[in-house]
Amino acid sequence: IRRSLHLLPPILSLLSTPLSAFIYDITLITPLLSVIEKLSCPSYLYFTSSARMFSFFARVSVLSASNPGQTPSSFIGDDGVKIPGFTSPIPRSSVPPAILQASSNLFQRIMLEDSANVTKLNNGVFINSFEELEGEALAALNGGKVLEGLPPVYGVGPLMACEYEKGDEEGQKGCMSSIVKWLDEQSKGSVVYVSLGNRTETRREQIKDMALGLIECGYGFLWVVKLKRVDKEDEEGLEEVLGSELSSKVKEKGVVVKEFVDQVEILGHPSVGGFLSHGGWNSVTETVWKGVPCLSWPQHSDQKMSAEVIRMSGMGIWPEEWGWGTQDVVKGDEIAKRIKEMMSNESLRVKAGELKEAALKAAGVGGSCEVTIKRQIEEWKRNAQAN
Repeated sequence: IRRSLHLLPPILSLLSTPLSAFIYDITLITPLLSVIEKLSCPSYLYFTSSARMFSFFARVSVLSASNPGQTPSSFIGDDGVKIPGFTSPIPRSSVPPAILQASSNLFQRIMLEDSANVTKLNNGVFINSFEELEGEALAALNGGKVLEGLPPVYGVGPLMACEYEKGDEEGQKGCMSSIVKWLDEQSKGSVVYVSLGNRTETRREQIKDMALGLIECGYGFLWVVKLKRVDKEDEEGLEEVLGSELSSKVKEKGVVVKEFVDQVEILGHPSVGGFLSHGGWNSVTETVWKGVPCLSWPQHSDQKMSAEVIRMSGMGIWPEEWGWGTQDVVKGDEIAKRIKEMMSNESLRVKAGELKEAALKAAGVGGSCEVTIKRQIEEWKRNAQAN
């Protein structure tokens, strides 16, 4: 996408109606600078992860400037990254692994280049988060503590998928229909929903222990399994991985699906009492939106920072000793133990309910999300009239 941005100016010049605002993705900061300078409308960055992760991203520019020519693996010490305004540093172990590779890679180069240009953003940054969930990070960002010269950072969340963004294939509808029917038959709060992301392949070495843990935990479960990295139907069946005996025990205790599911609908079902999640930011905002306690098991990228947000919020737990999901195999009895801890912890449930109410208020009429966006729209109107 970065290499294709030379195609953008001609497209913008042909628009019949002038732009009111220009919003772009985090990965496009540097190559879009020259384009933005020529626009007569406000421009905003949209950051697709947490405010905590954006704080790290912005702070990297300070560390990099103090250590020119070095890779992050050299200047991020064992004590992690200390960010002004944060009560605790971001541990080195929570930094996305690609950033900490000793040799330079594309992800590192893009991050270092874009982080150095983050103060050149024009009008602000939009993040899918809100005050009650990430008050500390948003305050540090907007108080000039993380990085001087940073434009305003707006928490415009929680943002949920619109109806037209959801899949409408008949196969998906049929799958969800059977899932909901099964959930309807379960008692309130008795089901563990398990999904490690639709882009995350669950390793064969981990599959059996995951199955053993789900059987041993004593709760019903809905387990979305991904056996391939790509979003295609898996040719290999779960029974081929587990063996017929273990596969039969799994089917006695819960439901296993490999298809894409409507996660928000599942999380909102009364029988779902907990979510074992990889901690992708969309999953975090969805579990907050539905008020479901969470057990985080980060697999890669920014997901440990998301797990930190969930843990600090009080609505979830994160067994740090599990490490990244792509590393050591977590044994079944440990998985069962942590699921029981999540499902039986009343304080997690209470806090999840409180955050749900805060999320609904933030996204509702007169909430912080609506107020922030309306304020920006009024600014765009004034700008258009002035031009």
